[in-house]
Amino acid sequence: MDKKIIQELIDRYVSVSFQVQKKAEYLVKGQIGDDLTNDQHYILRYIHQSNDCTSTELADAFEVNKSAITAIINRMADRGLIQRTRDVNDRRVVYLTLTKEGNTLYGNCQEKVQLLVESIITQFDETEITTFINTYEKLAQLLINKKQEEREE
Repeated sequence: MDKKIIQELIDRYVSVSFQVQKKAEYLVKGQIGDDLTNDQHYILRYIHQSNDCTSTELADAFEVNKSAITAIINRMADRGLIQRTRDVNDRRVVYLTLTKEGNTLYGNCQEKVQLLVESIITQFDETEITTFINTYEKLAQLLINKKQEEREE
């Protein structure tokens, strides 16, 4: 492919990626309101889907330092959204689960986010959105592979 075409595609990708990420975060924040930050929402979602996890697992999943996760988890635990439970066999391991209040708040936020995303993806026909999601999943896998390659170097 011609270098000029590659540069134009890179510029388009960077621009649209930034726009989509920022606007999506803004719209999601508008749905979840002041109840949660976007990061807290993503953490509630992760814990809900996994049933329980550790801070280390969250730090790895979100690619941040464990101290950043600990600060968020502390605030969420203080609000009664997350419960910590020590492993009976290894007291150093602490599992994080959602409390009843955490599950309720997550469910309420998730309903609003679901309606938002539905209102957007239904603007595409089924073939378009399926192709887009398949392509986006391929991009995600390529990025995972690239990160793995860098770790191995």
